[in-house]
Amino acid sequence: MWSLTVSSTRTMSTSNQPTEPELVTELDDLDGRYEQAVERVKEFGENDLREVESVYRQFTDVLDRFEEDVTDEGGDIETNIKFQSAIAEVVEEVSEDMLLAEVFDECDEMLQQRWFHESDIREVREQLEPVADLVSRLEKQDELLESYRKTRRDIRYRIRELDDHIADLERLSRLADADLDAPTERLHEPIETYNDAVTDAFNSFTREASAREVLDFLDTMTDYPLIRFEIPDEELFEYVTQYPPGEETIGTLLEYANYSESKLSHYVEEPNTLIRIVGRKQTYLDGLSGKPLTVSWPPPSAEELQYRCRELTAAVNRFAPDVVEQLRAVEALPRETDYERIRDAAVVREDLTDEERKRIRTDDIETELSAARTERETLQHALEGYPDR
Repeated sequence: MWSLTVSSTRTMSTSNQPTEPELVTELDDLDGRYEQAVERVKEFGENDLREVESVYRQFTDVLDRFEEDVTDEGGDIETNIKFQSAIAEVVEEVSEDMLLAEVFDECDEMLQQRWFHESDIREVREQLEPVADLVSRLEKQDELLESYRKTRRDIRYRIRELDDHIADLERLSRLADADLDAPTERLHEPIETYNDAVTDAFNSFTREASAREVLDFLDTMTDYPLIRFEIPDEELFEYVTQYPPGEETIGTLLEYANYSESKLSHYVEEPNTLIRIVGRKQTYLDGLSGKPLTVSWPPPSAEELQYRCRELTAAVNRFAPDVVEQLRAVEALPRETDYERIRDAAVVREDLTDEERKRIRTDDIETELSAARTERETLQHALEGYPDR
Protein backbone atom coordinates (compact mmCIF):
# COMPACT_ATOMS: atom_id res chain seq x y z
CA MET A 1 0.00 0.00 0.00
CA TRP A 2 1.27 3.42 -0.88
CA SER A 3 2.32 5.97 1.74
CA LEU A 4 1.11 9.56 1.79
CA THR A 5 3.25 12.58 2.57
CA VAL A 6 1.50 14.44 5.36
CA SER A 7 0.61 18.07 4.72
CA SER A 8 1.18 20.69 7.40
CA THR A 9 -1.67 22.98 6.38
CA ARG A 10 -3.64 24.72 9.10
CA THR A 11 -7.04 23.31 10.02
CA MET A 12 -10.17 24.96 11.33
CA SER A 13 -9.72 26.07 14.90
CA THR A 14 -13.38 25.36 15.64
CA SER A 15 -13.11 21.62 14.89
CA ASN A 16 -12.95 19.04 17.68
CA GLN A 17 -12.02 16.35 15.17
CA PRO A 18 -8.44 15.07 14.71
CA THR A 19 -6.43 17.26 12.37
CA GLU A 20 -5.56 16.28 8.83
CA PRO A 21 -1.96 15.12 9.59
CA GLU A 22 -3.20 13.02 12.53
CA LEU A 23 -5.94 11.37 10.47
CA VAL A 24 -3.74 10.56 7.49
CA THR A 25 -0.88 9.31 9.65
CA GLU A 26 -3.31 7.16 11.63
CA LEU A 27 -4.84 5.71 8.47
CA ASP A 28 -1.40 4.93 7.04
CA ASP A 29 -0.34 3.25 10.29
CA LEU A 30 -3.56 1.22 10.57
CA ASP A 31 -3.30 0.12 6.96
CA GLY A 32 0.18 -1.31 7.56
CA ARG A 33 -0.71 -2.96 10.86
CA TYR A 34 -3.89 -4.45 9.40
CA GLU A 35 -1.96 -5.96 6.49
CA GLN A 36 0.44 -7.53 8.98
CA ALA A 37 -2.47 -8.90 11.03
CA VAL A 38 -4.03 -10.39 7.89
CA GLU A 39 -0.75 -12.14 7.05
CA ARG A 40 -0.59 -13.64 10.56
CA VAL A 41 -4.13 -14.96 10.11
CA LYS A 42 -3.30 -16.34 6.66
CA GLU A 43 -0.55 -18.50 8.22
CA PHE A 44 -3.32 -20.77 9.55
CA GLY A 45 -6.24 -19.81 7.31
CA GLU A 46 -9.07 -17.52 8.42
CA ASN A 47 -11.81 -20.15 8.08
CA ASP A 48 -9.84 -22.62 10.21
CA LEU A 49 -9.20 -19.93 12.83
CA ARG A 50 -12.88 -18.95 12.89
CA GLU A 51 -13.74 -22.57 13.64
CA VAL A 52 -11.26 -22.64 16.51
CA GLU A 53 -12.54 -19.28 17.75
CA SER A 54 -16.14 -20.51 17.89
CA VAL A 55 -15.26 -23.55 19.98
CA TYR A 56 -12.91 -21.54 22.19
CA ARG A 57 -15.62 -18.96 22.92
CA GLN A 58 -18.10 -21.67 23.87
CA PHE A 59 -15.56 -23.51 26.03
CA THR A 60 -14.42 -20.45 27.96
CA ASP A 61 -18.02 -19.29 28.32
CA VAL A 62 -18.78 -22.54 30.16
CA LEU A 63 -15.72 -22.04 32.35
CA ASP A 64 -16.78 -18.49 33.18
CA ARG A 65 -20.35 -19.51 34.03
CA PHE A 66 -19.49 -22.43 36.28
CA GLU A 67 -16.10 -21.60 37.78
CA GLU A 68 -17.34 -19.84 40.90
CA ASP A 69 -20.00 -22.47 41.66
CA VAL A 70 -17.87 -25.57 41.13
CA THR A 71 -14.85 -24.24 43.06
CA ASP A 72 -16.91 -22.99 45.98
CA GLU A 73 -16.43 -25.03 49.17
CA GLY A 74 -20.17 -25.42 49.43
CA GLY A 75 -20.46 -26.72 45.87
CA ASP A 76 -22.55 -29.79 45.10
CA ILE A 77 -22.09 -32.79 42.85
CA GLU A 78 -25.15 -31.91 40.74
CA THR A 79 -23.61 -28.59 39.70
CA ASN A 80 -20.35 -30.34 38.90
CA ILE A 81 -22.15 -32.80 36.66
CA LYS A 82 -23.93 -29.98 34.81
CA PHE A 83 -20.56 -28.31 34.34
CA GLN A 84 -18.94 -31.44 32.94
CA SER A 85 -21.92 -32.08 30.66
CA ALA A 86 -21.72 -28.55 29.27
CA ILE A 87 -17.98 -28.99 28.59
CA ALA A 88 -18.65 -32.34 26.91
CA GLU A 89 -21.25 -30.76 24.60
CA VAL A 90 -18.69 -28.22 23.42
CA VAL A 91 -15.96 -30.80 22.90
CA GLU A 92 -18.31 -33.00 20.88
CA GLU A 93 -18.40 -30.22 18.25
CA VAL A 94 -14.61 -30.39 17.79
CA SER A 95 -13.71 -32.04 14.49
CA GLU A 96 -10.65 -34.25 14.31
CA ASP A 97 -8.91 -32.02 11.77
CA MET A 98 -9.57 -28.75 13.64
CA LEU A 99 -6.48 -26.80 14.68
CA LEU A 100 -5.35 -27.80 18.19
CA ALA A 101 -8.31 -30.16 18.55
CA GLU A 102 -6.27 -32.24 20.96
CA VAL A 103 -6.08 -29.33 23.41
CA PHE A 104 -9.84 -29.40 23.96
CA ASP A 105 -9.76 -33.18 24.46
CA GLU A 106 -6.99 -32.77 27.01
CA CYS A 107 -8.90 -30.05 28.84
CA ASP A 108 -12.00 -32.24 28.89
CA GLU A 109 -10.00 -35.06 30.46
CA MET A 110 -8.56 -32.69 33.05
CA LEU A 111 -12.10 -31.82 34.12
CA GLN A 112 -13.24 -35.42 34.61
CA GLN A 113 -13.07 -35.36 38.42
CA ARG A 114 -15.51 -35.32 41.28
CA TRP A 115 -14.53 -32.03 42.94
CA PHE A 116 -12.78 -28.92 41.69
CA HIS A 117 -10.41 -26.33 43.10
CA GLU A 118 -9.49 -22.95 41.70
CA SER A 119 -6.13 -24.38 40.68
CA ASP A 120 -7.89 -26.96 38.47
CA ILE A 121 -9.67 -24.28 36.46
CA ARG A 122 -6.51 -22.20 36.32
CA GLU A 123 -4.59 -25.18 34.94
CA VAL A 124 -7.23 -25.70 32.24
CA ARG A 125 -6.99 -22.04 31.21
CA GLU A 126 -3.22 -22.37 30.99
CA GLN A 127 -3.68 -25.45 28.81
CA LEU A 128 -5.88 -23.33 26.49
CA GLU A 129 -3.24 -20.62 26.02
CA PRO A 130 -2.05 -21.90 22.60
CA VAL A 131 -5.65 -21.74 21.41
CA ALA A 132 -6.06 -18.28 22.89
CA ASP A 133 -2.98 -17.19 20.94
CA LEU A 134 -4.54 -18.35 17.68
CA VAL A 135 -7.84 -16.63 18.51
CA SER A 136 -5.98 -13.43 19.39
CA ARG A 137 -4.77 -13.25 15.78
CA LEU A 138 -8.37 -12.95 14.64
CA GLU A 139 -9.18 -10.51 17.43
CA LYS A 140 -6.28 -8.28 16.43
CA GLN A 141 -7.26 -8.40 12.77
CA ASP A 142 -10.90 -7.54 13.58
CA GLU A 143 -9.89 -4.80 16.00
CA LEU A 144 -7.57 -3.17 13.46
CA LEU A 145 -10.19 -3.45 10.72
CA GLU A 146 -12.75 -1.63 12.87
CA SER A 147 -10.22 1.07 13.75
CA TYR A 148 -9.30 1.41 10.08
CA ARG A 149 -12.94 1.80 9.08
CA LYS A 150 -13.53 4.31 11.87
CA THR A 151 -10.60 6.44 10.71
CA ARG A 152 -11.94 6.44 7.16
CA ARG A 153 -15.33 7.52 8.56
CA ASP A 154 -13.59 10.30 10.49
CA ILE A 155 -11.91 11.44 7.28
CA ARG A 156 -15.22 11.46 5.40
CA TYR A 157 -16.79 13.45 8.22
CA ARG A 158 -13.88 15.89 8.15
CA ILE A 159 -14.27 16.32 4.39
CA ARG A 160 -17.97 17.16 4.83
CA GLU A 161 -17.02 19.62 7.54
CA LEU A 162 -14.43 21.17 5.24
CA ASP A 163 -16.95 21.40 2.40
CA ASP A 164 -19.17 23.56 4.60
CA HIS A 165 -16.20 25.59 5.79
CA ILE A 166 -14.92 26.15 2.26
CA ALA A 167 -18.36 27.24 1.07
CA ASP A 168 -18.52 29.74 3.94
CA LEU A 169 -15.03 31.05 3.19
CA GLU A 170 -15.79 31.35 -0.52
CA ARG A 171 -18.87 33.37 0.36
CA LEU A 172 -16.89 35.65 2.67
CA SER A 173 -14.13 35.99 0.06
CA ARG A 174 -16.63 37.10 -2.55
CA LEU A 175 -18.44 39.47 -0.20
CA ALA A 176 -15.20 41.01 1.05
CA ASP A 177 -14.98 42.85 -2.25
CA ALA A 178 -18.64 43.87 -2.29
CA ASP A 179 -19.40 47.39 -3.49
CA LEU A 180 -21.39 48.83 -0.62
CA ASP A 181 -22.28 51.84 -2.77
CA ALA A 182 -24.09 49.65 -5.30
CA PRO A 183 -27.74 50.75 -5.83
CA THR A 184 -29.55 47.94 -4.02
CA GLU A 185 -32.87 49.70 -4.55
CA ARG A 186 -32.54 48.72 -8.22
CA LEU A 187 -33.26 45.15 -7.15
CA HIS A 188 -35.29 45.83 -4.04
CA GLU A 189 -38.03 47.94 -5.59
CA PRO A 190 -39.25 45.50 -8.28
CA ILE A 191 -38.97 42.57 -5.86
CA GLU A 192 -40.93 44.42 -3.19
CA THR A 193 -43.56 45.47 -5.77
CA TYR A 194 -44.02 41.88 -6.87
CA ASN A 195 -44.05 40.50 -3.32
CA ASP A 196 -46.74 42.97 -2.23
CA ALA A 197 -48.83 42.22 -5.32
CA VAL A 198 -48.64 38.44 -5.05
CA THR A 199 -49.34 38.53 -1.31
CA ASP A 200 -52.44 40.65 -1.81
CA ALA A 201 -53.58 38.48 -4.71
CA PHE A 202 -53.15 35.27 -2.73
CA ASN A 203 -55.04 36.73 0.23
CA SER A 204 -57.91 37.63 -2.14
CA PHE A 205 -57.77 34.17 -3.66
CA THR A 206 -58.03 32.38 -0.31
CA ARG A 207 -60.71 34.80 0.82
CA GLU A 208 -62.94 34.67 -2.27
CA ALA A 209 -62.35 31.33 -4.00
CA SER A 210 -63.90 28.10 -2.79
CA ALA A 211 -61.92 26.01 -0.36
CA ARG A 212 -61.87 23.33 -3.05
CA GLU A 213 -60.11 25.64 -5.51
CA VAL A 214 -57.58 26.73 -2.91
CA LEU A 215 -56.69 23.20 -1.83
CA ASP A 216 -56.52 22.04 -5.44
CA PHE A 217 -54.01 24.84 -6.03
CA LEU A 218 -51.96 23.85 -2.97
CA ASP A 219 -51.99 20.22 -4.06
CA THR A 220 -50.73 21.25 -7.51
CA MET A 221 -47.80 23.04 -5.86
CA THR A 222 -46.25 19.65 -5.06
CA ASP A 223 -45.11 19.66 -8.68
CA TYR A 224 -43.01 22.78 -8.03
CA PRO A 225 -40.11 21.98 -5.65
CA LEU A 226 -39.03 25.62 -5.25
CA ILE A 227 -42.49 26.67 -4.01
CA ARG A 228 -42.85 25.21 -0.56
CA PHE A 229 -46.40 25.40 0.71
CA GLU A 230 -47.46 23.18 3.58
CA ILE A 231 -49.67 20.66 1.83
CA PRO A 232 -53.11 19.85 3.35
CA ASP A 233 -53.40 16.43 4.92
CA GLU A 234 -55.23 13.70 3.05
CA GLU A 235 -58.38 13.74 5.20
CA LEU A 236 -58.94 17.50 4.83
CA PHE A 237 -58.15 17.40 1.11
CA GLU A 238 -60.57 14.53 0.50
CA TYR A 239 -63.36 16.21 2.47
CA VAL A 240 -63.02 19.60 0.78
CA THR A 241 -62.67 18.20 -2.73
CA GLN A 242 -65.42 15.57 -2.51
CA TYR A 243 -68.12 16.96 -0.20
CA PRO A 244 -70.48 19.91 -0.84
CA PRO A 245 -69.08 22.17 1.95
CA GLY A 246 -65.87 22.34 -0.08
CA GLU A 247 -67.66 24.70 -2.45
CA GLU A 248 -67.76 27.30 0.32
CA THR A 249 -64.90 29.69 1.02
CA ILE A 250 -62.29 28.88 3.65
CA GLY A 251 -63.68 31.68 5.83
CA THR A 252 -67.13 30.13 5.72
CA LEU A 253 -65.79 26.69 6.58
CA LEU A 254 -63.90 28.09 9.55
CA GLU A 255 -67.05 29.86 10.70
CA TYR A 256 -69.03 26.63 10.33
CA ALA A 257 -66.45 24.75 12.36
CA ASN A 258 -67.24 26.96 15.36
CA TYR A 259 -71.00 26.38 15.17
CA SER A 260 -72.72 23.91 17.43
CA GLU A 261 -73.68 20.68 15.73
CA SER A 262 -77.38 21.51 15.93
CA LYS A 263 -76.91 24.95 14.37
CA LEU A 264 -74.59 23.62 11.67
CA SER A 265 -77.13 20.94 10.69
CA HIS A 266 -79.18 23.74 9.06
CA TYR A 267 -76.32 24.43 6.62
CA VAL A 268 -74.62 21.10 5.86
CA GLU A 269 -75.22 17.40 6.03
CA GLU A 270 -73.12 15.42 8.51
CA PRO A 271 -72.20 18.49 10.59
CA ASN A 272 -70.13 16.41 13.00
CA THR A 273 -67.81 15.43 10.13
CA LEU A 274 -67.18 19.06 9.20
CA ILE A 275 -66.57 20.04 12.82
CA ARG A 276 -64.15 17.14 13.31
CA ILE A 277 -62.15 17.54 10.11
CA VAL A 278 -62.14 21.31 9.59
CA GLY A 279 -62.05 22.09 13.31
CA ARG A 280 -58.77 20.21 13.71
CA LYS A 281 -57.22 22.16 10.83
CA GLN A 282 -58.23 25.70 11.77
CA THR A 283 -54.64 26.74 12.52
CA TYR A 284 -53.48 25.44 9.16
CA LEU A 285 -56.29 27.11 7.18
CA ASP A 286 -55.98 30.38 9.12
CA GLY A 287 -52.23 30.43 8.50
CA LEU A 288 -52.29 30.14 4.71
CA SER A 289 -50.32 33.00 3.18
CA GLY A 290 -48.63 33.91 -0.06
CA LYS A 291 -45.12 33.91 1.45
CA PRO A 292 -44.03 30.78 -0.45
CA LEU A 293 -44.78 32.72 -3.66
CA THR A 294 -42.53 35.66 -2.82
CA VAL A 295 -38.90 36.33 -3.73
CA SER A 296 -36.51 36.57 -0.78
CA TRP A 297 -34.50 39.62 0.16
CA PRO A 298 -31.58 39.63 -0.31
CA PRO A 299 -32.47 37.81 -3.54
CA PRO A 300 -31.04 34.44 -4.59
CA SER A 301 -28.29 34.00 -7.15
CA ALA A 302 -29.12 34.85 -10.76
CA GLU A 303 -29.38 31.18 -11.71
CA GLU A 304 -31.63 30.31 -8.77
CA LEU A 305 -33.79 33.37 -9.48
CA GLN A 306 -34.24 32.19 -13.06
CA TYR A 307 -35.53 28.78 -11.96
CA ARG A 308 -37.68 30.23 -9.20
CA CYS A 309 -39.33 32.79 -11.49
CA ARG A 310 -40.10 30.04 -13.97
CA GLU A 311 -42.00 28.07 -11.31
CA LEU A 312 -43.60 31.18 -9.84
CA THR A 313 -44.92 32.20 -13.25
CA ALA A 314 -46.71 28.87 -13.67
CA ALA A 315 -48.10 29.05 -10.11
CA VAL A 316 -49.21 32.70 -10.02
CA ASN A 317 -50.80 32.44 -13.46
CA ARG A 318 -53.31 29.99 -11.97
CA PHE A 319 -54.98 32.53 -9.69
CA ALA A 320 -53.59 36.01 -10.47
CA PRO A 321 -52.48 36.38 -14.12
CA ASP A 322 -52.24 40.15 -13.76
CA VAL A 323 -49.43 39.78 -11.19
CA VAL A 324 -47.23 37.91 -13.66
CA GLU A 325 -46.23 41.22 -15.23
CA GLN A 326 -44.57 42.34 -11.98
CA LEU A 327 -42.88 38.94 -11.77
CA ARG A 328 -41.45 39.39 -15.28
CA ALA A 329 -39.80 42.60 -14.08
CA VAL A 330 -38.09 40.59 -11.34
CA GLU A 331 -37.07 37.85 -13.74
CA ALA A 332 -35.43 40.42 -16.01
CA LEU A 333 -33.19 41.85 -13.28
CA PRO A 334 -30.13 39.63 -14.00
CA ARG A 335 -30.28 40.71 -17.67
CA GLU A 336 -30.94 44.39 -17.10
CA THR A 337 -28.72 45.14 -14.08
CA ASP A 338 -25.27 44.39 -12.72
CA TYR A 339 -27.11 41.79 -10.70
CA GLU A 340 -24.38 39.93 -8.78
CA ARG A 341 -22.56 43.14 -7.79
CA ILE A 342 -25.76 44.69 -6.45
CA ARG A 343 -26.85 41.42 -4.84
CA ASP A 344 -23.51 41.06 -3.03
CA ALA A 345 -23.96 44.55 -1.60
CA ALA A 346 -27.46 43.61 -0.42
CA VAL A 347 -26.19 40.43 1.21
CA VAL A 348 -23.43 42.31 3.04
CA ARG A 349 -25.92 44.86 4.33
CA GLU A 350 -28.64 42.41 5.29
CA ASP A 351 -27.18 38.97 6.00
CA LEU A 352 -23.66 39.25 7.36
CA THR A 353 -23.36 38.86 11.12
CA ASP A 354 -21.12 41.11 13.19
CA GLU A 355 -18.68 38.24 13.53
CA GLU A 356 -18.56 37.76 9.75
CA ARG A 357 -17.99 41.46 9.19
CA LYS A 358 -15.13 41.33 11.69
CA ARG A 359 -13.60 38.33 9.94
CA ILE A 360 -13.67 40.12 6.60
CA ARG A 361 -11.84 43.08 8.14
CA THR A 362 -9.25 41.17 10.20
CA ASP A 363 -8.75 37.64 8.86
CA ASP A 364 -6.73 36.52 5.85
CA ILE A 365 -9.67 34.79 4.21
CA GLU A 366 -7.77 33.81 1.06
CA THR A 367 -4.99 32.10 3.00
CA GLU A 368 -7.49 30.25 5.16
CA LEU A 369 -9.45 29.22 2.06
CA SER A 370 -6.32 27.93 0.35
CA ALA A 371 -5.38 25.91 3.45
CA ALA A 372 -8.86 24.40 3.70
CA ARG A 373 -8.85 23.39 0.03
CA THR A 374 -5.40 21.81 0.38
CA GLU A 375 -6.49 19.90 3.47
CA ARG A 376 -9.60 18.63 1.71
CA GLU A 377 -7.60 17.53 -1.32
CA THR A 378 -5.13 15.66 0.88
CA LEU A 379 -7.88 13.88 2.80
CA GLN A 380 -9.74 12.97 -0.38
CA HIS A 381 -6.48 11.64 -1.81
CA ALA A 382 -6.08 9.47 1.29
CA LEU A 383 -9.58 8.03 0.93
CA GLU A 384 -8.90 7.15 -2.69
CA GLY A 385 -5.47 5.70 -1.91
CA TYR A 386 -6.47 3.43 0.95
CA PRO A 387 -9.17 0.85 0.10
CA ASP A 388 -12.63 0.77 1.64
CA ARG A 389 -12.32 -2.60 3.36
